This record gives sequence, C-alpha cells and structure tokens, in this order.
Amino acid sequence: MIEWLLGPIDPARIHDVGLHVSWHARTMVVAWGVLVPVGVLAARYFKVFPGQDWPRKLDDRRWWHAHRLAHMSAGLLMLAGLWLILSVDGPVASLTHLAWLHHAFGWSVICLSVTQFSSAWLRGSKGGPTAPAADGSLRGDHFDMTPRRLIFEAVHKTGGFLALGLSVPAVLTGLWQANGPRWMWLVLGLWWLALLVLTWVLERSRGAFDTYQAIWGADEHLPGNGKEPIGYAVHRHSARLRSSGTPHP
Repeated sequence: MIEWLLGPIDPARIHDVGLHVSWHARTMVVAWGVLVPVGVLAARYFKVFPGQDWPRKLDDRRWWHAHRLAHMSAGLLMLAGLWLILSVDGPVASLTHLAWLHHAFGWSVICLSVTQFSSAWLRGSKGGPTAPAADGSLRGDHFDMTPRRLIFEAVHKTGGFLALGLSVPAVLTGLWQANGPRWMWLVLGLWWLALLVLTWVLERSRGAFDTYQAIWGADEHLPGNGKEPIGYAVHRHSARLRSSGTPHP
C-alpha cells in the first residue's frame, strides 16, 4: 500500500521535476488549495463570530484578520511559486502535451489575483461611528454604500469565487503535469471534500451574513440597509436573537 501511495499517478511517466518545479507545486497548492479557501470561508461565514452577542456587539473583526492574513500569505506564496516556475532552466521531464491547460488555468488565476488585490486597495473609506471622516461626519464609502463601494464588492466577491473555482483545475492539471504521487491526490481530494462538507454545514446553519449589518447593525435608518446586499445568498437579518446568540434571518 505504501509503495502504491508513493508511486506516480501515471506509471508510464517518471516523476522527475527538479527543485524549482517541486517547490512551485508546493507553494501553489498551499496557497490555493489551503489558504485561499480558508480565507473565503472566514469572510463568508464568520462576520458574526460564534458566541458573539450580535447586535449588541458589532464589528467583530476576527473574520477580517483571518481573511486578510490567509490571503496575504497566499499572495506571497503565489509570487514565490511564480518566480520558481519562471526561473526553471531547461525542459521539465514529466510535462505532457496538455501542459497548455495548466498554463491557461494558472495564468487566469494569477490575473484574477492581481484584480483581487488591486480592488482591495480601491475599496474606499469606511466611515460610520468607528471611522468618522476628517470633518467628524459619518460619511464613508462603506457606511453610505456609495457606487465605488458597490462596484468594489461586486468585483471583489465575483472575482474571488471565480479565482477559487479556477484554482481547482489549475492545481489538478499541475499535479498531472508533475506526475505527482498518488498520496498527494488522495490528501488533496480528502481536504477539498472536507471543505465542501464544511461549506454545506455552514451554509445551512449560519449562512452568509451581510457585512454591512455585521459592522453597523440592522437599523433600517442606516443608509446601507436600504440597499440590497451584494453577493450570492447573502442574508439580511433582524435584530432578534436566538437563544444561541446568533441572529434570526
């Protein structure tokens, strides 16, 4: 069994990729197979943290710190992986005639990543009671949900899910080109299966909490609460609390 697990996925080819390609694969798998999904889960399901006394306690930023740390770490690993593959000297022995598929998926993910990081810098001012403007008013792109903020949220959320989706075939085609051993496919498959199950559980039990209400509450007089939330299956909530401390839809 151990010998079978250590063997390459395609016995007809050798598993000989060299130092740069092997570390390119490792950095990209950790970045896109582990860190990015964790950051997405944190942002989608933990804007109101388990046990948080919402709406009496607002703007719990643990989800934000986890999201930012995971994706900044993934970005650094992605840059390292990109440098590693671009600095390869000579052909890679295990590449097949379908290598162009991995290149297409990989470069698509990288381009979307640039869009994601760029859009994060262009998200605008926060505003509201905890981040008032220089003149002392509550005005801010996020608090007022200005067109700039609306565009940012649409681009950032859509681009994030698209990049995450494309990263799966990018990783799988990369493993195929490297002729990775069977244990890598098995571990990665089980990890992704666990993430899918966790996503299903969280979607049913918590759902995607609206960022605006997580930060400022459900007061209908707040400017952002008069606009539809952006994103797939993002829910607005009332201020009533379940006995568990989580909000009622």
